[in-house]
Amino acid sequence: QASGVKVTDEVIAVFNDMKVRKAQANEDEKRKRKKAILFCLSKDLKNIVLDEGKEILLGDIGNTVMDPYQDFVKMLPPDDCRYALYDATYETKETKKEDLVFIFAPDSAPLKSKMIYASSKDAIKRKFEIKHEWQVNGLEDLKERRTLAEKLGGSSVVTLEGSPI
Repeated sequence: QASGVKVTDEVIAVFNDMKVRKAQANEDEKRKRKKAILFCLSKDLKNIVLDEGKEILLGDIGNTVMDPYQDFVKMLPPDDCRYALYDATYETKETKKEDLVFIFAPDSAPLKSKMIYASSKDAIKRKFEIKHEWQVNGLEDLKERRTLAEKLGGSSVVTLEGSPI
């Protein structure tokens, strides 16, 4: 805990829930599954907490959300840091996959915020065992879904969220 920041139990619970894909989940449970979620530092800068209301549920897709990736990008604040988990669905030439991506997006945040987020990143990474990490330095990096596809599987990825790359 380099910066002394703690990851709240609530955040860990959400991560574990996103990580475990219950094959036997009924439709209702599936609809409530989180596709994307944002985390932020608490006001007192002591904890990493859920960013209230900043989530996309699987049940939203096709209803209020047409393109989950674009909606996810729009959720990120233009002028502050965030941590995010995005449950990417993609296909390579061989197989269909789903992987969680941990995204750290500092962008044009104030320096103090950037420093605290950067030093707290290890606390969150220790709690989340994740193979894909993506540090985004500006929202421009996120505009192209190809960039995410490359993080997930390089040139072998042919579709992301059902759309060809």
